[in-house]
Amino acid sequence: MLIRDHQPKGRYAQGFAYLFLLFAMVVIGLLLAAFGQNWSTTTQREREAELLFIGQQFSAALTSYRKQTPAGRPDKPATLQELVEDDRFPFPVRHLRQIFRDPMTGKRDWDVQLANGRIVSIRSRSEKRALRHTLPVYISISADTKESPTYHDWQFVAPQDQPGNGAVAAPGAQAN
Repeated sequence: MLIRDHQPKGRYAQGFAYLFLLFAMVVIGLLLAAFGQNWSTTTQREREAELLFIGQQFSAALTSYRKQTPAGRPDKPATLQELVEDDRFPFPVRHLRQIFRDPMTGKRDWDVQLANGRIVSIRSRSEKRALRHTLPVYISISADTKESPTYHDWQFVAPQDQPGNGAVAAPGAQAN
């Protein structure tokens, strides 16, 4: 007669199933964490692309405002609303369709840099680190910016207004 263990065989099978379940949960957790990180980066890249598009629109609007300035008038707007509805003419001129929502903050609250009470650049208020390091010509980054700029460091300017680009004002143009 053979002597058998007092424990039934099912208990050993339950122990292996439990270990397998724990291992599977760890693997699924790691995969979900990797997916979440990838999703977050993809979302940030999409918002960054939208911010670049909006920045290009702001840059074009500042350029349009400057080029259409009547003689003797300031060639930069005092507010963003002046880009949407320029009332310096008999019929209002639109240099910008609307004041866009900042894709990084979700608000229409932009940081505008002023010189003599006039807008020279427009920036996002987001302090999140930027993924992109090569930027179009209409974005200026200040010289004191660290290695890894934030979206707040991106200044949307009219290309002629960038420091050091060698732009020369037309004779008789008013400087502001």
